[in-house]
Amino acid sequence: MVASEQAVVRIPAHLSFEEAATLPCAAVTAWCALLGPRPIVPGDTVLTMGTGGVALFALQFAKLFGARVIAITSTDDKAEFLERLGADHVVNYRSTPEWDSAIRDLTGGRGVEHVVETGALDTLPKSIGCTAAEGVVTVVAALGPGGLDARVFANPVTVRRTYVGSRAHFEAMNRAIELHALRPVIDRVFGFRDAKEAYRHFESRNHVGKIVIAND
Repeated sequence: MVASEQAVVRIPAHLSFEEAATLPCAAVTAWCALLGPRPIVPGDTVLTMGTGGVALFALQFAKLFGARVIAITSTDDKAEFLERLGADHVVNYRSTPEWDSAIRDLTGGRGVEHVVETGALDTLPKSIGCTAAEGVVTVVAALGPGGLDARVFANPVTVRRTYVGSRAHFEAMNRAIELHALRPVIDRVFGFRDAKEAYRHFESRNHVGKIVIAND
């Protein structure tokens, strides 16, 4: 292919092409979620949701910035993985349906400064409910049915939508990734001939991190 020089960025030197392939959407989206109108600062608390690509990059980036990370997930196995990746606390939302109250308790009643909302519309009320005053909820995914009660907005928070980011964001993120030798989490790499199997694996929702299709 032929591309404009403005359409490409240099990949971090320590990453493989498979690892670099995970960056353009998930990583840049997570980066922009944390560096929006209220940029993350050391000592902030960040809530991430699940073990998808955006959530894991958000966890890794938050730790680079010296933040505390609380994650929610659906299984104990995934909880253990998140803790190994650096999460300070993990709440199983299946065994703890009122996970927003649990997160409030973990923060001494204050709430979190940043939520990277990768769940669905039905999780948004609880995300807002566990956000600190003047905190930010960045909506990455808006899947499924859901509704908001006006009482949810009793807390003064900012709710914003993000769509990936700019080349400038990408280059700044890559500098941080290279400086800290951060490596993306890849669940599995499939050959191009097995692309259909890769999509079936994605649909199963059993993966942790990114799924990559590589040229055979």
